[in-house]
Amino acid sequence: MFDSKAYLARIGYTGPTDPTADTLSALHLAHLYTVPFENLDISLGRNITCDEERFFHKIVDLRRGGFCYELNGAFAALLRELGFRVTLLSARVAREDGSASPEFDHMALRVDFDEPWLADVGFGDSFLEPLRLIPEIEQEQYGQRFRIVAVRGVMIMQRQVGEQPWKSQFRFRLTPRQLRDFEARCQFQQTSPDSHFTRQRICTLPTRDGRITLADLKLIRTTQDGREERMLQNEDEWRAALAEHFGVRL
Repeated sequence: MFDSKAYLARIGYTGPTDPTADTLSALHLAHLYTVPFENLDISLGRNITCDEERFFHKIVDLRRGGFCYELNGAFAALLRELGFRVTLLSARVAREDGSASPEFDHMALRVDFDEPWLADVGFGDSFLEPLRLIPEIEQEQYGQRFRIVAVRGVMIMQRQVGEQPWKSQFRFRLTPRQLRDFEARCQFQQTSPDSHFTRQRICTLPTRDGRITLADLKLIRTTQDGREERMLQNEDEWRAALAEHFGVRL
């Protein structure tokens, strides 16, 4: 049985749980601030499968994070338990050359009220609160702007930072998906030498004033005042940084 109380305690959430847009935003923000985006099991040789019980055990019982399938898969299960209407969406991540990665490369969530919303606690550096799933409107949060552009049935989620040009982050269709649909791509992400998740250990969280990231032995702090980088000396320092900054103990 899914223990929503334990999950809410894990993300430090004590607010309302009625299925409203305001509750969704509060849950989304709480989740992002407490559950890191990380791929550490891959370097440890621990297989990740698309299974809600395993997602729950890892995130709640072990107080770990995960990558998109785990984070959004678990968050979707929590939302459903609380009475939200949630649909899994397959997304393709934007590449620098303007192309996009294969189908099921990323998982995002549609949450329906009187109007649909886009939720995503598993992309890394992106929106912190859900976006209204309405094309062509600019939505500002925490000094950044987001919009969804519709092109021949494809939704493209874009971000703008400061005065920089709009940059696509991922694209998706509104076709409902099942968790098992993501299994093959989940296995690719953790086994293929072509997957960026097999090339680098990453653990990252947004903070109240920016973001903190551990990329292999590099500890990166980003704030409004700039970016600081520090190289850790060894694995002991790396594990200590995981515990201190992310609450992760392997």
